[in-house]
Amino acid sequence: MRFQTPLQPAVLLRRYKRFLADIRLEDGREVTAHCANPGSMMGLAEPGTRIWVEPNDDPKKKLKYGWRLVEHGGGHFTGVDTSVPNRALKEALNACAVPQLAAYETVLPEQKYGQGSRIDFLLRQPGLPDAYVEVKSVTLSRRPGLAEFPDSVTARGRKHLEELALIAARGQRAVILFLVQRTDCSTVTLAADIDPAYAAAFDAARAAGVEVLCLGCRISPERITLAGSLDFI
Repeated sequence: MRFQTPLQPAVLLRRYKRFLADIRLEDGREVTAHCANPGSMMGLAEPGTRIWVEPNDDPKKKLKYGWRLVEHGGGHFTGVDTSVPNRALKEALNACAVPQLAAYETVLPEQKYGQGSRIDFLLRQPGLPDAYVEVKSVTLSRRPGLAEFPDSVTARGRKHLEELALIAARGQRAVILFLVQRTDCSTVTLAADIDPAYAAAFDAARAAGVEVLCLGCRISPERITLAGSLDFI
């Protein structure tokens, strides 16, 4: 997935009200950017952090910049836009580029299921059980090389796990897919200390037959694309 507009480097001054960030552009201007991430962004929102933002000239948008990346040392990046995983995964699913799900030719995003919920992707193929795929963007890392989910308590995420467990019990495929938007991690685990209830629901979902997939990303200021599978601990 290529960014629609070339990204520009900036320095984060502060993030506040979840969706707003004051930044300093390279030319010295201080502006407010949109932060498309409702999570805690633990470890990613420290003042002085080097970030990358996407400008826009859309007259309907009040904010003319969107925060897209955090730059780390060693040429590593983290993608902070939570809409990116679904967009990147949709491209990959349509291209049959996810080996574990490549047998499905029909890809239906945002389908209603469960109790007032929407599954990120419903996959269908004659002769195969439907596959319900819930995608989670993973950006937290508190130990080198290890990505963790979630970065804050998520009652919504727990509900999704419970509904996936019911799907699996009916004989359909139910998949929780952790898409790691970091280039400095090779393994994935649960942040059980942050949300013990989510970890318990996760264990129950796996016991009910819910599959776990973890995928990495290649990230640069030009594009974000899916990489290979990551190990889940």
